[in-house]
Amino acid sequence: MNKTEAKKRIEELREITDYHARRYYDEDSPEISDFEYDLLMNELKNLEKQYPEYISDDSLTQKVGGTVKEGFKKIAHEVPLQSLQDVFDFEEIRNFDLRIREQAKEFKLPLQYVVETKIDGLSTALEYKNGIFTKGATRGDGQIGEDVTENLKTISHVPKKINESIDITVRGEVFIGKKEFEKLNNEREILEEPLFANSRNAAAGSLRQLDSNIAKTRPLDIFIFNVQKCERKDFTSHYEALNYLEKMGFNVVPIRVLCNTIDEVIDEINKIGAKREELDFGIDGAVIKVDNLELREKLGTTFKTPKWAIAYKYPPEQIETSVKDIICQVGRTGAITPLAILEPVKLAGSTISKTTLHNEDFIKDKDIRIGDIVVIQKAGDVIPEVVGVKKEKRKGTEKKFEMPKLCPVCGGPVIRESGEAVARCIGIECKAVQLRSIAHFASKDGMDINGLGIAIIEELINRGLINNIADIYKLNLQQLASLKKNGKKFAQNLLEAIENSKKNDLSKLINALGIRHLGNKTSKLLAKRYKTINAISQASFEELSMIEDIGPVIADSVFRFFAQEQTKDLINKLKEAGINMEHKEQEMDERFYGKTFVLTGALSNYTRDEAIEIIEKFGGKTSNSVSKKTSYVLVGDEAGSKLTKAEQLGVQILTEQEFIEMIK
Repeated sequence: MNKTEAKKRIEELREITDYHARRYYDEDSPEISDFEYDLLMNELKNLEKQYPEYISDDSLTQKVGGTVKEGFKKIAHEVPLQSLQDVFDFEEIRNFDLRIREQAKEFKLPLQYVVETKIDGLSTALEYKNGIFTKGATRGDGQIGEDVTENLKTISHVPKKINESIDITVRGEVFIGKKEFEKLNNEREILEEPLFANSRNAAAGSLRQLDSNIAKTRPLDIFIFNVQKCERKDFTSHYEALNYLEKMGFNVVPIRVLCNTIDEVIDEINKIGAKREELDFGIDGAVIKVDNLELREKLGTTFKTPKWAIAYKYPPEQIETSVKDIICQVGRTGAITPLAILEPVKLAGSTISKTTLHNEDFIKDKDIRIGDIVVIQKAGDVIPEVVGVKKEKRKGTEKKFEMPKLCPVCGGPVIRESGEAVARCIGIECKAVQLRSIAHFASKDGMDINGLGIAIIEELINRGLINNIADIYKLNLQQLASLKKNGKKFAQNLLEAIENSKKNDLSKLINALGIRHLGNKTSKLLAKRYKTINAISQASFEELSMIEDIGPVIADSVFRFFAQEQTKDLINKLKEAGINMEHKEQEMDERFYGKTFVLTGALSNYTRDEAIEIIEKFGGKTSNSVSKKTSYVLVGDEAGSKLTKAEQLGVQILTEQEFIEMIK
């Protein structure tokens, strides 16, 4: 590669890594695996090392990825939260040891290493004054982070008071355990909320919530792995400091091994790699740190990374196996997912006998056929996937796969909408989607049956007490009381909530039915226009598509839904149960009709969702971006770039107090 080609590739890599760093650090929504990102960063580092004249201050090799999210207060770190240099083979680890060992001899200081698991989560700093937790912040760009004190207080393993009245700042990694992550995503799938890409994404998205009540509902945990600063306590060893932290009541990183030689370090890395599948938490590598703190001080740091530590990243494992069959599973949202049944094979410490093929397009793009020899990969603690087909090994007996036209569970229609990769069953009484359908029906946005949450619904289904939505209205006191110890009061309250739901407006019922693409707003629109469930069910596609704010996609979804025999059967059952099927006319206060609001910063009296609900209740709309068409920009504390743009465009700016006056 000549200099011109190198410069062009460096610029390309900076653009690519900047984009993926934003997705990972700022938006908590990565599009590629950590390993793929690490390879891109490694290529960039090597090119910049070879051509130092092209190094730029704004390159991610020169700074820590991440910015402060709009709405959070900023906290400056007294001790920077640096990132680690990644290595991918043992030769790089030995080179690291040679450099450190030479300098340790020069400084006449003993050399030992501590090997720890590299937890896959979000790095934070926690500050204690006189032993009391006072504030905590995310890493951010390493110098300035986000104030997430209230969110950290919701984590049970963050001690509010430690066992000694000292001033200390520690660093930890907030994460979500493997089982907890699976449960969290299962619940989100049931409620048709976007799934988290991985546990790190889930932990980061949960900790970086402006509303601590949301963080409280997420299964966050933390491991502490460093003393950043400590008054009245002199440590000589990192290992000693970790043991001290444990005595103080901190949940310290559980795997930490003191090693005397680099051979012991490599042996420990291999041991961790061998048992990573058994760990309750996700890891994305192993960290090697110099133990002697005086030696660390002399070795120093760069702006971005310490010179006394590195992170070894485990490479993805690949293996060949054969596709014995391709079957379809129906998920809790009706999504139909093809699944490859594989010849069982050992990979990354576990036996793999099946893996998802995602969707029809994935199968076609890779040309996967029944009988093929395929390569599967497991990069980190993720589900294995097919990365390629060994087409040269085909015998001519392989069969192409076709998606089913009817649901394999209920025989209902399967549709794949334009622009979507997923095919799905739309039968509301399909057994595969009963948990999701019932949970959505009972949710706050549905019939608002307080007390009928996912765990209770699962128990009712498991006991055979309900099979569909209408069965909710057949439940009795004895059945519900049996769900809990001393459950009579719970049962009485739940029966009262079920009875009250019968009186809901038609708009609540429409939304509760879970018709694809319909939300509160469209449900209210349909209820107001058609007045009764019968009138909506008889509306033609053409008629529905002519309604303002509906259009052909929603019209098709509504028409298809009410055309099904399953839907007609359910509506009849709900009528027999005494559910209100008519719109209750009420005078609407539309003081914000035709007005568009943009929110920026953290409000004191409302969460962002509450403020949006109020605006929409009064007929207004909200947008994520400021333009000349924006009516108001509602600003809270730490307002960001949206405020600046509003000032430039001359858009009216509202304080929270002015907003409160407007809604009185």
